Amino acid sequence: MYASGKYSSRGPALIPRMKTKHRIYYIALFSVVLLGLIATGMFQFWPHSIESSAEWTLEKGSVHDAPLIRLPVSSPLPERGDLSCRMHTCFDVYRCGYNPKNKIKVYIYPLQRFVDEFGVPISSTGLSREYNDLLSAISDSDFYTDDVTRACLFIPSIDVLNQNSIRIRETAQALALLPRWDKGMNHLLFNMLPGGPPDYNTALDVPRDRALLAGGGFSTWTYRQGYDVSIPVYSPLSADVVLPERQPGPRRYFILSSQTAIHREYRAELERLKEENGEALLLLDKCSNLSQGAASARKRCYKGQVYDYPQILQESSFCVVLRGARLGQAALSDVLQAGCVPVILADSYILPFSEVLDWKRASVVIPEEKLSEMYTILKSIPHRQVEEMQRQARWFWEAYFNSMKAIGLTTLQIINDRIYPYAARTYEQWNNPPVVHLFKTTFLDNGECSHVYYYEGSCGVCYGSELFVGGI
Repeated sequence: MYASGKYSSRGPALIPRMKTKHRIYYIALFSVVLLGLIATGMFQFWPHSIESSAEWTLEKGSVHDAPLIRLPVSSPLPERGDLSCRMHTCFDVYRCGYNPKNKIKVYIYPLQRFVDEFGVPISSTGLSREYNDLLSAISDSDFYTDDVTRACLFIPSIDVLNQNSIRIRETAQALALLPRWDKGMNHLLFNMLPGGPPDYNTALDVPRDRALLAGGGFSTWTYRQGYDVSIPVYSPLSADVVLPERQPGPRRYFILSSQTAIHREYRAELERLKEENGEALLLLDKCSNLSQGAASARKRCYKGQVYDYPQILQESSFCVVLRGARLGQAALSDVLQAGCVPVILADSYILPFSEVLDWKRASVVIPEEKLSEMYTILKSIPHRQVEEMQRQARWFWEAYFNSMKAIGLTTLQIINDRIYPYAARTYEQWNNPPVVHLFKTTFLDNGECSHVYYYEGSCGVCYGSELFVGGI
């Protein structure tokens, strides 16, 4: 009945038994590999939603309580900014890695007081209110991390917003001493007032190696396209003066010039335009009959008549923004807040956030040599287009100019879009104001019309003339 003795009851069982051993071995090996992949994946891709609650704020310790760092005279100096730097040559994108939120992580260095070997501070003003506001806003944002090992971008707590208030060499030495400096790689500096007399360079004069620069007043010669970020010069009036939004349309004046200390050649040309066009152009200057101070800074005069500034800007369709000693002017922010279309005459000026903002929709840029033709050029713009530009100008201010927080977070978003281009904001998201969409209309018993709106992702009810967002 059985074919052979080698197929005894013990013999045939050897083959299945060997297969079982191999099967167990391969299963164990596969399990180890699978567990390793799962552990690696969890470490790499697990959403780091649990952040430390620590935030960077001045209130955590006054400037006087910050550690004192004495700079030896032999401290190393960074190299001057490398004009050839681009994101693929001077920025380590691999530090940013992958995260499910597509957000770069930003680390702010702890506050320190730097002095030279004689005990003299590197800054005459210390930490300005504006820079403290900017750092505090970043520390409150989704970009912030207090874990230096997770950071993609590093921001020094050294205030270089105003070059006039710092010592160039000593500030550069302080930067080089930062523990993660690494020749400025992945570091970001904010500067709004670059250069100094007599040349007034259009970029920060502090040697900074490969650091990115968010600068106010870049020219085409100093701006590293796709690397630096051109930012506005913040106007302190944004926090002190509230200008209610005004409906677009014709204004009392067609063109208004309100800047003081304009170069005499430009002033002479504006006066000639005033003579030719009369009341259509209002040419203001500082008030010589008022005592100097904060109050006089908010006044402008024309032939003895005093006007409130920046309120007077709302009375004009177009407002002139001329270059001064520096290309970037705080007047641009004042003009946008007023909903006045800026007429920019500053050759080679890189407009703020021009990497993402379409300035043709909110301003008129005229070469300086064509100042004499300004009135004719502006008269050729259709009324409907002027109204759209007025509306866009005001929205640019509300979204990107109205605070140090808005300026700082817009800068980080632009850098974020470069690093995560697949999740970047679109042209429309950057440039189109939020739209209130009417999708339902009902009539009340008293005859008034009640509208239901969808506004920026929220529902709201307009009863009479008032809009109640979230009211339904």
